[in-house]
Amino acid sequence: MRACGTARVTWPGPALPVTVAILLALLAGCTSAPEPTGTGRWGPEPGIGWQWQLSGRLDPTVDVPVYDIDGFEHKASAVADLHRRGRKVICYLSTGAWEEFRPDAGKFPASVRGKSNGWAGERWLDIRRTDVLEPLMEARIAMCAKKGFDAVEPDNMDGYRNRTGFPLTAADQLRYNRLIARIAHRHGLAVGLKNDLGQIPELEPDFDFAVNEQCAQYGECDALTPFVKAGKAVFHVEYELPVARFCAGSKRLGLSSLRKRYELGVWRQECPKGRS
Repeated sequence: MRACGTARVTWPGPALPVTVAILLALLAGCTSAPEPTGTGRWGPEPGIGWQWQLSGRLDPTVDVPVYDIDGFEHKASAVADLHRRGRKVICYLSTGAWEEFRPDAGKFPASVRGKSNGWAGERWLDIRRTDVLEPLMEARIAMCAKKGFDAVEPDNMDGYRNRTGFPLTAADQLRYNRLIARIAHRHGLAVGLKNDLGQIPELEPDFDFAVNEQCAQYGECDALTPFVKAGKAVFHVEYELPVARFCAGSKRLGLSSLRKRYELGVWRQECPKGRS
């Protein structure tokens, strides 16, 4: 909320009644109403269990509190079914890369499509072009909200560290990631920071949780501690390390860790209970 004006008002006598104080503050140049103390959004806590399934037929029977599934591929009925089973549901979207197989792919002009991000049919986006991308991402996130999702997992949020075909800077990435977080919050959804470890100190206050791939394999998990210290979950997966190689460290750091295969199907392996 922007700061109020600097005009001073003298009130003779006892303390100002609250309603009068608010009125005088507005007259003095404070045009924004006080922000609510609570957001009403879901806030997953460190260590919560989860399932991440982006391919194959959805299996809703995994006994965990959180599911992360593809926002385009699943109908509102699938989200409602998971809710009936007591799950919170995260909507996976790509916000930093163009995907030729999505129904809105034709709405992205060629000028914002860069180099391949390494996945078939996907190209990095020119995140500087918020005039083009903001309404497209608003529509995607609104779709998640309409289907009843609780949160958004925006993917490809670290283009500035990759060969995108555009001269993206860290400042460009900060602005864009904060824009995505604001859009999600406008629609009442929690939002996770996907990877982008180097900008966690700046971005943690803007996001409600984190999603990370392979921090143990690359010795980077300590970088996620600002989220845990803030009481926010870190949903973490490893693909190549056996659970014996990362579970102890994950539990020490308070991460919600799984081993998954790269296709992110039903298969999952979680850390054994009780191991420290």
